[in-house]
Amino acid sequence: MTSAKARPLLLLFLSAVFLAALSAALVFGGFLSPHYQRVFSTSDYGPPVFDYRLVEFSDLPGWMQDDLEPAFSAFLLSCDKFDEKDDDDPANSYENFGPDAEGRRIGAAGLGGLVADWREPCARARAIKGPFFTTSGAARGSIRSFFEFYFRPMQILQRRDPLPDGQARRLGSAFDADAVFTGYFEPAYRASRSPTAQYRSPVYPRPDDLVEVDLGAFRRDLNGERIAGRIEQGRLVPYWDRRAINNGTLRETVEPLAWMSEDDLFFLQIQGSGQVLFGPDDAVRMGYAAQNGHAYTAIGRTLVERGLMQLEDVTMQSIREWLTNVDPARAKELREQNASYVFFRALEEPTDGLGPPGAQGVALTPGRSIAIDMRFHTLGAPVWVDIDPVAGAGEGRIQKLMVAQDTGGAIKGPLRGDVFWGAGDAAADIAGKMNVTGGIYILVPISVVAQFDSEGAS
Repeated sequence: MTSAKARPLLLLFLSAVFLAALSAALVFGGFLSPHYQRVFSTSDYGPPVFDYRLVEFSDLPGWMQDDLEPAFSAFLLSCDKFDEKDDDDPANSYENFGPDAEGRRIGAAGLGGLVADWREPCARARAIKGPFFTTSGAARGSIRSFFEFYFRPMQILQRRDPLPDGQARRLGSAFDADAVFTGYFEPAYRASRSPTAQYRSPVYPRPDDLVEVDLGAFRRDLNGERIAGRIEQGRLVPYWDRRAINNGTLRETVEPLAWMSEDDLFFLQIQGSGQVLFGPDDAVRMGYAAQNGHAYTAIGRTLVERGLMQLEDVTMQSIREWLTNVDPARAKELREQNASYVFFRALEEPTDGLGPPGAQGVALTPGRSIAIDMRFHTLGAPVWVDIDPVAGAGEGRIQKLMVAQDTGGAIKGPLRGDVFWGAGDAAADIAGKMNVTGGIYILVPISVVAQFDSEGAS
């Protein structure tokens, strides 16, 4: 017989059991709200796809605090490249997919619209640049008003839809807004015009037999995909990988531009451009010319997978130190895990403290030019970033306007950015340590916004 004192405890226990059973029934029956979405794994969802959310400038973290003038000047350089195209050209060459199932042009770089959509903003930007402002505050206010009048920000997202037979099928889509940001810089390395015991790795120009192919020109569903190869007996075959080139496949057919140490050349290829120093007054700026078509492999990840380095310790500096301290054969083997190989061309020296030209063909602005994936974003588009703090880049979050002016082999996906920090030791230190997350917002011309669903992904 249950005592009077024990009866409330029993009722409490039975109530808890009933609520637990009810919750389980609701969860597995698919009736609970997405609050419970975290119990499911990504295997319950399909692959990530590009999406966006239309926002206001007041939603951009730190918008009112940024001095927009450096980004405005960078944007004007991009306008010069838009001038070279016809009005009916897509602002991004990858923008050929057309509307998606919901009628939104969110396929490869659809947010860029046509070149005609950039004519008026560029013309107005040039008009603003001309007048003399009596105060710096007046100039900043005019530039801010320009961006707010001609553009509308869109937060970039990735969406995963639940699989029809998965446990999350009744929970709706899951969204990810966390972008990954890294940094790059313009290095300066010592080199020789002829091979020596110290400088024995050739800096090759683009080989004549390298054939680059835009697969989208052949099949629409492959738009944005590119390969490179060489012709052998009338067939296109993969081009030589890093190991083959290191072993001399180009030695008899391609004249090197310079000779460098193995590690210096490897990191020059990662950065995509840099200066080679032949002597105190003899330097040449090298720019990206082509790539051999093989996928880029981050050797830092290889070190982690082999148990040779902890993930949190991977930086450009730590990788370089590892390569320096091991047997040369081990260092060579690790470098060759990255089959990708970059070819270079000599460049004219830019002025006004700007960097080498990026993929858009304009000189990069330190701290304001960003490399993106051209399949999803438009070269020349203003980009607002809200990035976690980076050692050496100042205190607090990086909240500033940048311009998409470059791309890179390791920059894949809509939630990916690579910030150009300039040249010198300070830039190298920031870029080498930068691997953080944050938000990315694309400023879209208002004439393009009108073509989109105003609600976006919500």
